[in-house]
Amino acid sequence: MIEFAANQHQHHISVPDFSFDRTTDVRRLHRMLSAYAETPLVHLGQGIYVKDESKRFGIKAFKGLGGIYAMFRIICQVLNLNPAETTFDTLLESPYHDHIRQMEFVTTTDGNHGKGVSWAAGILGCKSHVYMPKGTVEVRAQAIRDVGNAEVTITEMRYDDCVAWTRELAKEKGWHLIQDTSWPGYEEVPLWIMQGYTTLFYEAISQMKAKPTHIFLQAGVGAMAGAIAAAALETYPAHPPIIATVEPKEVACFFESFERADGLPHPATGSCQTIMAGLNCAVPCTLAWDILSGCAVGGLACDDEVTCHGIRLLHKAGITAGESGAVTAGLVDALLCNPTYKEMKHQLRLTDDAVILLINTEGDTDPENYQRIIAEADHDETGAD
Repeated sequence: MIEFAANQHQHHISVPDFSFDRTTDVRRLHRMLSAYAETPLVHLGQGIYVKDESKRFGIKAFKGLGGIYAMFRIICQVLNLNPAETTFDTLLESPYHDHIRQMEFVTTTDGNHGKGVSWAAGILGCKSHVYMPKGTVEVRAQAIRDVGNAEVTITEMRYDDCVAWTRELAKEKGWHLIQDTSWPGYEEVPLWIMQGYTTLFYEAISQMKAKPTHIFLQAGVGAMAGAIAAAALETYPAHPPIIATVEPKEVACFFESFERADGLPHPATGSCQTIMAGLNCAVPCTLAWDILSGCAVGGLACDDEVTCHGIRLLHKAGITAGESGAVTAGLVDALLCNPTYKEMKHQLRLTDDAVILLINTEGDTDPENYQRIIAEADHDETGAD
């Protein structure tokens, strides 16, 4: 099942903080990393391109792009260093490294953001504390520990309650909060995280043979979706691509906000029960909402079978995609192939000559569930319904 809520307040916006020129320092930083390499762009046919972030930095997700850039900026701010000139070699020298080793970072995560923070802490030699919501499988927590330097705790709180608790814990302990969502008064660090994500977009458009006409973007809190949308607007200001958010039906804060049509962000009201753990976030990031409420054509909400279908489709194409990574592939296949969604396809202006950019945001972050899904026979040859 797929539902669509049109954005009644769509209008032209410009977000220069995400332009190619403004994000030069982001790419400079990423290219300093020995693990850096452009991730593949896979052409699935029918004008569909998938940016495969399961190959990013060896951590199976794009989140390291934002985590390392934000941590770098926080460190530069604390040590009074110019981020446009500072290198990793500088930070690993005395007296800077002595200070960095004493710094502690904290975050809440559904999985991949915490993995990026842990990985960045391991590179920079500092400490991190990562808290995860109830229902998180232990394999996701262990993956965070394995990639870097993090103390990881699975809590009994829902994601958004955990974010609020972590925020207070940072104040109490004097730790540096590095959260990938924003609220009034906490916007600088989320902006750096979001700017970090733009590297994948600028890689993708340099790899594509044509300008994308459509970009479908997974939205948990919306940080990645907002960043990519903003970069697309800055790249193609005269004729921007059609942009839509994609969420699980049971935790769809952007979809529900578009559906209420009052121009304001609203928390999701669903059960928050979905296999798309990385998208299980009920409250929109304010920075992301400011962008997407202007430029997105609307939001799509999908049930779990849509992403299961996407996982199997991408597996057949040689792409390993986790539950949050594959939902847009399952969605687009349904829109293009299932006559049930003919009207929705028309609303999204998906024509035969469309050039569609998707992002596989993660690999098999829950390997056991991944193997179970790909072993199941696809229930519908014409697309998930």
